[in-house]
Amino acid sequence: MTKDEFLCRFQLHSLAASPHKYQYPNQLKQSAVLVPLINYQTHVNVLLTKRAKHLRHHGGQISFPGGRVDKADNNIIATAMREASEEIALSPKDCQIIGQLHPYQTVTGYIIKPIVAILPDNVHLNASLDEVEEIFEVPLSYFLNTNNIHSFWVKKQHYHYQMHFMPYNQYNIWGATAAILKDLADHIR
Repeated sequence: MTKDEFLCRFQLHSLAASPHKYQYPNQLKQSAVLVPLINYQTHVNVLLTKRAKHLRHHGGQISFPGGRVDKADNNIIATAMREASEEIALSPKDCQIIGQLHPYQTVTGYIIKPIVAILPDNVHLNASLDEVEEIFEVPLSYFLNTNNIHSFWVKKQHYHYQMHFMPYNQYNIWGATAAILKDLADHIR
């Protein structure tokens, strides 16, 4: 899928209702992630990070650049861009924001707002070793193949929710990252 094909599908399809609403009774903490798509001439890749193992929360997990909303952030796009700058040294001038997906509620009490962006194929990135162990790419087409998406039901604190998991090479993509990728794939498929 090329950038133009992706943009056509992304912008012309209405977002379907998200199945990922757990409706926790507690106040949810606001956060945002950047869903960076790298535009190559013949295809689009999804940029992902592997979180540093020493981190207290989610160490070693696969994620998008992102984090909690700061009071200084003007909006959720500012949050996603600030976090991407801190984690992978992404410059805002290299980032074309094209939209967002439905928010995703986590079992840990966060609501994540995914911001979708297109990056050029020559983008220069540098992992902040304080937060990111590795930056890598996966072809968008991998997530469009439903055979690569595995799901099962989990129960936690009297709530049932669907967990997604997408193995790719040596990476195990699961949790919120996998759910956001599934929502993106469902939207453009």
